[in-house]
Amino acid sequence: MQEATTAAPGRLNSQMEFVRPSINYPVHPYGELLTRTVEKFPENTALVFKDISLTYRELEALTNSFANALIQLGVKQGDRVCLFMTNRPEFVISWFAIARIGATISPMNPSYKEREVAYQLGNSEAVGVVVQHDLLPLVQAAMPDAPHLKLIITAGPGQVANSEGTHSFAELVKNHPPTAPARPNVGWDDLLALPYSSGTTGLPKGVMLSHQNLVCNAYQMVACSRMTFNDRFMLFLPFYHIYGTMLMGSAILSGGMAVLMERFEPVECMRLIKMHRISLFYAVPPVLVMLTNWPLLKEQDLSSIRHVMSGAAPLAPEVARRFQQMTGVTVLQGYGLTEAAPLTHINPVYDEKLIKPETVGLPVHDTEQKIVDIETGEKELGVGEVGELIVRGPQVMQGYLKAPDATAATLRGGWLFTGDIGSMDEEGYVIITDRKKEMIKYKGFGIAPAEIEALLFEHPAVADAAVIPKLDPEAGEIPKAFVVLKADADDITPEELVKWANGKLAGYKNLREVEFIDAIPKNASGKLLRRVLKDRERAKLNPPG
Repeated sequence: MQEATTAAPGRLNSQMEFVRPSINYPVHPYGELLTRTVEKFPENTALVFKDISLTYRELEALTNSFANALIQLGVKQGDRVCLFMTNRPEFVISWFAIARIGATISPMNPSYKEREVAYQLGNSEAVGVVVQHDLLPLVQAAMPDAPHLKLIITAGPGQVANSEGTHSFAELVKNHPPTAPARPNVGWDDLLALPYSSGTTGLPKGVMLSHQNLVCNAYQMVACSRMTFNDRFMLFLPFYHIYGTMLMGSAILSGGMAVLMERFEPVECMRLIKMHRISLFYAVPPVLVMLTNWPLLKEQDLSSIRHVMSGAAPLAPEVARRFQQMTGVTVLQGYGLTEAAPLTHINPVYDEKLIKPETVGLPVHDTEQKIVDIETGEKELGVGEVGELIVRGPQVMQGYLKAPDATAATLRGGWLFTGDIGSMDEEGYVIITDRKKEMIKYKGFGIAPAEIEALLFEHPAVADAAVIPKLDPEAGEIPKAFVVLKADADDITPEELVKWANGKLAGYKNLREVEFIDAIPKNASGKLLRRVLKDRERAKLNPPG
């Protein structure tokens, strides 16, 4: 880890673009992230989950036992194994064990329904699945659509083993030796992980991430975040999501202590922060929105936290400002995507004066960036010009599984076309305004919904907001906002909020309508589900019957 933690902060080149220095990456398979940490910090606490506490030495032994069990059960190098569970030690153990034997991990969202489970098991051609016991019925129902699936291992409370190919995780670990298994000849470019990206249209696509992609990104994250073996991480973001995957891997690489939660719950989270003196807190915008509206936030002791990093979706600057004002803890944004394993940008953590809260920060080490025109993707744009962000670096995926056309559209000339719209300032900081496919087209003008959402957060009555395009026969599309009001905001009308917002927007960006609702739909990673609101709006125009 010496290579990652001593990196210089960067410099400006002759074009006034920020350039991160290169990291001298050790070239090794992903499974060695854990092995290297065990060699340095064997008795450091690695994981804390409820009443379970594991040192790195213990985590290594459990990983080896499970790896040996998988080998005996017939899992071979190159096979694909799905993980279908919430955050818990078995997820971490399974992840590193599968990596260690040269197989490929495909994490699954534990909120999936039968159809979604069947799709990923079948599309990934998984030979096995490690599944939380209460989710086992979904796997069993999906088996007719998963012809390659031969092995089911249940984990967590109620785990069972029977004669029909279902095994108990605890029994397998108990009955297999903790010695290191014979290491296969794993290549730097071999497939390590196959997470599925939801995208904005069509069925989810398997994102092919190599050992290089995820190893390099772990070192990039440790370097840019200045993580050390003294750090204590609050990890409630789901490990099946690439953001959670990154945090899991970088926490292990750092040698620090990871405190796990199956899901975010504010009272329990604050208790754990105080008990374990958490130093690094990772969140998504909905969590920060909820906390800033939580009456008990000001009473919490967050003095141990160095900074809060928000990712997965744009964070309105006003939300960051409110949180900092209420807690005294610095909030900064990072940026990434599944196709980049995921981290590509982060604000500087080593000097608060360099943080620009309205931006996602600067490129991480060894990562190049450009803003290009939206229509062709060929013309590089200048400072302040709005276009599509493209990136290039060792963390960029190999492509999409069984989707050559989608791969060709996304990977061009070594560059990853992110589909995100934004601009770059004179120092190379990037401002993300929206997804390319979510831009509102008003009389030929492009309007970024996130820009209007960020403005709405500045109003004292607004707790949450989402903006969508509404079809209009004259303009094509017009902006409509769905707004969640704060509990004490009962004297504001939609018309007053429209008038307030439009006094701060260029004419073509003006809101045309505001509708008050109880909650904004979002997915598990915190991204707005604008399509749900769009469907709701379309249903009003075309009622059934």
